[in-house]
Amino acid sequence: MNKVEPMRRALRDLNPKGWIAGLRRQQSSSRKKLNVLAVDDVHLKIHPIVDWTSKDVFEYLKKHDLPYHPLWHQGYLSIGDVHTTKRVDEGMRKKNLGFSD
Repeated sequence: MNKVEPMRRALRDLNPKGWIAGLRRQQSSSRKKLNVLAVDDVHLKIHPIVDWTSKDVFEYLKKHDLPYHPLWHQGYLSIGDVHTTKRVDEGMRKKNLGFSD
């Protein structure tokens, strides 16, 4: 309701030719086969960071002096809907970022 409905409304009202989404294959099994370009009904959907790992995101933010979401510092690796916004322990955080002990 908080993500899908506003997006549907925006696509309907603004009628864009396409949009850019920050989805990554690493994020879930349902995204593993995402292509860089996709067609959703009549819209072009572009996934420019589809092949990025969590470590790539970390390095990009660090290189460009960009802050992480405040919840990340409290142990939340994914900030999204109620199903994906979950706190993890420090060991799992390092594993998901691609760092080893």
